[in-house]
Amino acid sequence: MVMTHLRIALAQVNACVGDIAGNSRIVLDQCARAAAAGADVVVLPEMVLTGYPVEDLALRESFTVASRRALDALPAKLAGAGLGELLVIVGYLDADEVGPRNAAAIIHRGQVVDRYFKHHLPNYGVFDEFRYFHAGDDLPVVRYRGADLGVVICEDIWQDGGPVAAYGQIGVDLLVCLNGSPYERAKDDVRGELVASRAREAGAPMAYVNLVGGQDELVFDGDSMVVDAAGTLLARAPQFVEHLLVVDLDLSGGADRGDDRVDTAPAGFEVHRSTLDAAPATDRAPIAGPTLAEPLSDEAEVWSALVTGLGDYVRKNGFRSVVLGLSGGIDSAVVAALAVDALGPDAVHGISMPSKYSSEHSKDDAADLARRTGLHYQVQPIADMVEVFVSQLGLTGLAEENVQARARGVTLMALSNLEGHLVLATGNKTELAVGYSTIYGDAVGGFAPIKDVPKSLVWKLARWRNEQAQERGQTPPIPPDSIAKPPSAELRPGQLDTDSLPDYALLDDVLDDYVESDRGFDDMVAAGFDAGLIENVVRMVDRAEYKRRQYPPGTKISLKAFGRDRRLPITNSWREKRP
Repeated sequence: MVMTHLRIALAQVNACVGDIAGNSRIVLDQCARAAAAGADVVVLPEMVLTGYPVEDLALRESFTVASRRALDALPAKLAGAGLGELLVIVGYLDADEVGPRNAAAIIHRGQVVDRYFKHHLPNYGVFDEFRYFHAGDDLPVVRYRGADLGVVICEDIWQDGGPVAAYGQIGVDLLVCLNGSPYERAKDDVRGELVASRAREAGAPMAYVNLVGGQDELVFDGDSMVVDAAGTLLARAPQFVEHLLVVDLDLSGGADRGDDRVDTAPAGFEVHRSTLDAAPATDRAPIAGPTLAEPLSDEAEVWSALVTGLGDYVRKNGFRSVVLGLSGGIDSAVVAALAVDALGPDAVHGISMPSKYSSEHSKDDAADLARRTGLHYQVQPIADMVEVFVSQLGLTGLAEENVQARARGVTLMALSNLEGHLVLATGNKTELAVGYSTIYGDAVGGFAPIKDVPKSLVWKLARWRNEQAQERGQTPPIPPDSIAKPPSAELRPGQLDTDSLPDYALLDDVLDDYVESDRGFDDMVAAGFDAGLIENVVRMVDRAEYKRRQYPPGTKISLKAFGRDRRLPITNSWREKRP
């Protein structure tokens, strides 16, 4: 058997949607780094030249032309930089007579030698690729340094059949997969098993490279990896950081198949082959042991996702600082700690806005958080503002409570206008689910970092973040009292969240069934929930849909994030109820 030695580099990078020039520079920089590491092949993620997802930009002709021009210019730039001998596989947006294509280009010695168009176009959850792209049916096989390489893109490995099975039939020595796979909790475990199973199906090692970084509500965690033909993990990149994963592979050369190579594939695929270098590559001095990043704990993974999503949203949208209300409660404390981790304390401004109902311990806890984190802190009392509205309009009850929340919202937006900060909303997923928020009050802002984080998880994250700080000999950022005390909006004397909501642990269990799993009334009763509790929670969730539509975007960490994944009509008379 003829063996060939390939050194492959997977460039796990943070691209920005629309910044085609900047993304092109990232590609060139990563190729230079790969060449310096002695790589033969460098693979970059799905649509890295344009950023991903581009959504309706794919339908704009000027944008697709700009993407194609950048791709067409790339081979000459690589050659001019002395990188022409690299085999470069890069994702980009293409367009032909059929329409837009989610594409990968294979570049060598100053030219594009082949292209691959994504075959499976996802149309579920956050994906609407049927709206934008047309599927491809070509299977490029490139012989390079004695090995046959095939290419697939993201969803092509998530669906049974299709190009992976086809490559398995025609035979390749290495299958590379370009990805823009968004983060969800524990998805890295699912990905690892999936990549291993597809490698076994193809009968070849698989190199999987993914984007990293935040894009609106989505965050990409990287988690690039290489497995062998048996599905054994050979190397894995760390999550949530840019990383160049370099791996040495000993492959059985495609020349062994000789004239027995199969050039027809099932399901209407068209195989086309090109030979760039038929001679097997010789061994060289091996690199240091491959990277095999340790998996993150659930809390570390979620915290990293939230920090990445917030930081990139702020930076990529041109903001230099953020402002948020500090109530002394757990939600604003966690959002403040996230912001400080993402941006540094000098870019975070916390505002205490006490009303006549604010307790001394809440004001003290807000000030304590500011001392612990080092963020900018000021106090802006709202009692006088509220009194003007209350006395002039004769407000009582809920109307008076909401005026307090709205006075705080106006204060934050005024400071945003005055000083250029991005306002952060501090509501969590549980509150959004049941409508426990005030439009134009605590719902104001440009970004909502914990929008997809249930209340129970907010507490877990707070405890975890403080424990991490203690282990490092640092000051825990979140005041213990903010974690321990019962939650309260403090909009009336002695108010507690439990006055109008079930216990949060129980509430989150019900919401997990109704929101995350779309279970009906009978299923939830069978799961052991009280029928009256179900009716109450379902009514609150359904009535609050109009509020959620007006809430700021926030980082998605779950399978069913509000806005991107769970999309229900506002005008909707259907109700889950007892049969």
